[in-house]
Amino acid sequence: MSSNNQQSQNEEELSYSEAHRPASEFASRSDYLDHELQIMKPRRFGLNLPGRDFRFEIEDLVPAIAGTIGIIAMYSAVMMAWAAGLSEKWDINLGIDFAIEVARVEMIIPAFLFCILASGFINPKANLAGNHGPMIPMIFMIAMAGAHPLALALLIGVFGLILSAIKGGSRLVNLTSEGVAGGLLVFLGFTGSVSQIDSLIAWSNGLTNEAEGIAAGDLGYIALIVLAITVIVYAVLAKLGKRWLAIPLCAVTGFVVAMLAGAGFDLNFTTQPGLPNLNPVYWWGSTEQGWQLGLPNLQHFIASLPFAILAVAMWSPDFLGHRIFQELNYPKKTENVLMDVDDTMTMCSIRQMVGTAVGGGNITSSWGTYMIPAAIAKRPIPGGAILLGSLVMLIAIIGYPMDAAVWPPVMRIALLVGVSLPLLEAGMQMIKDSKDSQSAGICVFAAMVTNPVLAWALTMLLDNNGLIGDKERPKKLSSLDRIVIPTVVLIICAAAMLAVGMLEGKYGIPALLQF
Repeated sequence: MSSNNQQSQNEEELSYSEAHRPASEFASRSDYLDHELQIMKPRRFGLNLPGRDFRFEIEDLVPAIAGTIGIIAMYSAVMMAWAAGLSEKWDINLGIDFAIEVARVEMIIPAFLFCILASGFINPKANLAGNHGPMIPMIFMIAMAGAHPLALALLIGVFGLILSAIKGGSRLVNLTSEGVAGGLLVFLGFTGSVSQIDSLIAWSNGLTNEAEGIAAGDLGYIALIVLAITVIVYAVLAKLGKRWLAIPLCAVTGFVVAMLAGAGFDLNFTTQPGLPNLNPVYWWGSTEQGWQLGLPNLQHFIASLPFAILAVAMWSPDFLGHRIFQELNYPKKTENVLMDVDDTMTMCSIRQMVGTAVGGGNITSSWGTYMIPAAIAKRPIPGGAILLGSLVMLIAIIGYPMDAAVWPPVMRIALLVGVSLPLLEAGMQMIKDSKDSQSAGICVFAAMVTNPVLAWALTMLLDNNGLIGDKERPKKLSSLDRIVIPTVVLIICAAAMLAVGMLEGKYGIPALLQF
């Protein structure tokens, strides 16, 4: 034992390249990957080089492929929502071709700047800036409220930079107990799983082909076959300790099974190779081309304000889930490679402004479809980030793979096994005793009544004051951490949601701000 401790102390004094040992010296591949995580010393806002500061491993392909599949699906959904909402609001014509073109812009310039350069070479402690999934259902509402994508992006970026500068993101993460965090992850994992399964079932029941006499509902069994085989494959991988293979293997399996079952007629390759228009003036310079909105005015900024506040308020629980997932899957003594919440917030803020300024329309957040598979595969951020950025750019230029990646048997299964199920498992692991289960239960209940963000803010306030969960927890916190910060967070979240009408669908409470 003393020799092991001595070796560990020596390695802490060595650089990564000096402490690195070949995989052949370890008893298992898992031991080698654990050791790699423990010896890394990433440079924050410095130059990190392959070989000197990190290495590429075959496992890096897993989060790269998973993140690529996930982001294509999410970017496509975001741009289609913007196109539909803005077209209806301003009586312009933004169709599917526009949506694909904007998605490809997002997959080239931001991918190069903020995947390859930022998280790969400059600051590997910042997770990749991806898509803000919980905001996707709201984008049509945002457009109809009179918001402008560029105004919204600038406001999100400014608010995010302010919060990261005062270390607000990491402080909120530290104020969230394991019970509250576990409940949040369980809810997100469960609802996400149900959503993906329902979407796959709806797709299979909706398959029709008049030429072959196939009516709606005739091929509904395809979803059952795909899901059944996915369950078996996922269970076998978990048994073998190879869950990091779940996304590529299950996605390919879903594709093959759906094709063999007769759904191939539904897959159409229509995206042509080439580069999108990368000139920002084309996108924002006039009302005749690009977004057809021109530059934003004061009214656009006012209409965008509550949605920007809401988006930034929703970052902390999103970042929290990704950071916790690393902690649950990484071995001890790997603090150096855990994502830094405030650095991630900084990168997301800058990426939000830059990505939209060059013509994009994404609402960004920590990249979950990258981070979760990376944590399962026991890989740090930089290697996979460079591979993912390169892969995303390549697919955007080639075009055709985008059609296969968004095909439901591929996309839904990838998101199910790569994001939703791991979140559900991680949340269950965090609920260790009756105190945690009480906080987690209240968090899940509150999320069902309202939504995950308001539930997180409310249960954090209750938990930190000993009203639920650990009754000893308030003694460890200052009045600022126990009362002031959680109360302010709850008020801001509630005010933003009431302002934009997020509770109107459930409870008929109209938006307080009308434009």
